[in-house]
Amino acid sequence: MMDDAFNHHVWAALRLIDACIELTSEQLDDTCRGTYGSILQTFRHLVGADAFYLTILGVSDVPSVDEDTMDLPELRHVMEQLGTVWTAFLSLNLEPDFVIEEHEEDGYERRAPVSIRLAQALDHGTDHRSQICTILATLGIEAPIIDVWEYGIVVGRIFEKIPTGESR
Repeated sequence: MMDDAFNHHVWAALRLIDACIELTSEQLDDTCRGTYGSILQTFRHLVGADAFYLTILGVSDVPSVDEDTMDLPELRHVMEQLGTVWTAFLSLNLEPDFVIEEHEEDGYERRAPVSIRLAQALDHGTDHRSQICTILATLGIEAPIIDVWEYGIVVGRIFEKIPTGESR
């Protein structure tokens, strides 16, 4: 049930990384008000969060992410690996209401079911990809189309017929 959602999640991240991979260091360090941070910081956070979510979900052998030093090619490689890990995880007989607890040394605690954690992973990725697209727009760079409809068309899961004379 969740395969398309997570395949889109990974595809969109990879497509956006590919669109940014040739940017200059100054462009990668650019940010704008209302976003997480620079393009590079946001990608590091986005990929790092996916690794974190999988780890909290009890998955072993999750690739590590250095959110302070990794460059886009390294992050792309890890995101590809995470795509494989998400696919394997989603193939398990998951119990959506199974509650996973987190406990931090500072006293922070969170209890949330698997279904909410999966929703969070998708929402988190969408939010930060959108922020990166906003920064690209402020730089005058057109971001790739990364919505679910485009994903569905690209991978052959959606057919669209556009009337003559109209554009999408």
